Amino acid sequence: MNDEKKSDGISSNESQNLIVNVIYDDIYLGQTATQSRTLSQTDIQAFATVSGDVNPAHLDAEYANQTLFHGVIAHGMWGGALISTVLGTQLPGPGTIYLEQNLHFVKPVRIGDTLTISATVTAKDDAKKRVTLDCQIVNQHGEQVVFGNALVIAPTERVSRSRTHLPTMTMFDLGARQAALLASVRQLEAVRCAVVHPCDADSLQGALDAARQGLIIPVLVAPLAKLVAVAQEAQLDISGFEQVDVAHSHASADMAVAMAADGRVEALMKGSLHTDELMRAVVNCAALRTKRRLSHVFHLDVPMYHKVLLLTDAALNITPNLLEKADILQNVIDLAHVLNINEPKVAILSAVETITPQIASTIDAAALCKMVQRKQITGAIVDGPLAFDNAISVEAARIKGIDSPVAGHADILMVPDLESGNMLAKQLDYLAGASSCGVVLGARVPIALTSRADGAASRVASAALVKLLAHHYRKLAP
Repeated sequence: MNDEKKSDGISSNESQNLIVNVIYDDIYLGQTATQSRTLSQTDIQAFATVSGDVNPAHLDAEYANQTLFHGVIAHGMWGGALISTVLGTQLPGPGTIYLEQNLHFVKPVRIGDTLTISATVTAKDDAKKRVTLDCQIVNQHGEQVVFGNALVIAPTERVSRSRTHLPTMTMFDLGARQAALLASVRQLEAVRCAVVHPCDADSLQGALDAARQGLIIPVLVAPLAKLVAVAQEAQLDISGFEQVDVAHSHASADMAVAMAADGRVEALMKGSLHTDELMRAVVNCAALRTKRRLSHVFHLDVPMYHKVLLLTDAALNITPNLLEKADILQNVIDLAHVLNINEPKVAILSAVETITPQIASTIDAAALCKMVQRKQITGAIVDGPLAFDNAISVEAARIKGIDSPVAGHADILMVPDLESGNMLAKQLDYLAGASSCGVVLGARVPIALTSRADGAASRVASAALVKLLAHHYRKLAP
């Protein structure tokens, strides 16, 4: 083999579409292959997921800061895997059989470290076609972090294969934005909240969990015998919480609304009764109504989207007209401000992004944008009509030639009607893995409103929303 062949363009295969091996007869002493890799948080999470090694030294910054290494470090065997990558894809490459590997771990590897991995041939066994390689990993400072020796059986037949293109792997911190919501209200005092007919395990558990987290002081309004039976079956202790005995679910709604109207509670939380039972009582209570139409907002933590999404109205208003939509829009903009989204970007959704007389929602969207321009609706950047894809995707908007400050950056999605909104919310929950909670706006007290199918975590997050809003309403009170 001449010197030109021996001068190792092996690592250059990394940038090509083929993986080509080096057969035993072409391997020579001193031959080297190298590869570089920068450690990211995603690498650590992915390795922990695949291996099951959830040692807090790799995943828990608070714990890791107290260790000898004073911070999160990579799994040691992540380095071993990088060596395996060089052996399996470069030298000798496809057809290699791994026999032995010893490793010495010298220095920790931290997020952001750029590693250079090298494997150098130090011995050959012609009889058994075995190759010994010296393996080294050094960081960006030239410091050795891992070293050792590998023993492999080298391939004897040439292999040239198309490089397998793996799907992009994204690790999601599920529920992180909901956790941030809970953290944001931790320093506020708990608010008295009437929990309306919590007569199933999830709604009762959610109320008690919210109480334990300092979000609400629950007043349980329900038929007492039924409430006690649910608590006993679910092994929940309600003895330390105020209980108001009523005859049935309708009476629960009426009593809770009356308590809110006369100031005995600052918030309401829906339990296991139907939404229309509770909202009918609210609508019929003049003392709780404002000039605004009541509307519902979902607070959605969608893993594949880069920030919190607010979705309205997917629970109360079935087919709102233009003026009702104006109230719905202003309600959600006001909520965004309370959530410290100071200039929210609002996408008014329709099936298409062009104004089309046959699709009434596109006309409404255009009218709402004009109302924003005329300051009839304030506090947000609003665009519409926008189809869902270009509302949440910059690339989709680019392909369709849409120039919009909202496209791909929406904080708020406003749907044309309850039917489309409810389906969208549930698709985001069940297909996109969203964590959701919800609140009703437009009344004098905030109302935590979730689906009866929602678990305790959603109800706790909804309690955080009503706590935040209750404190905001205090400031607005005359």
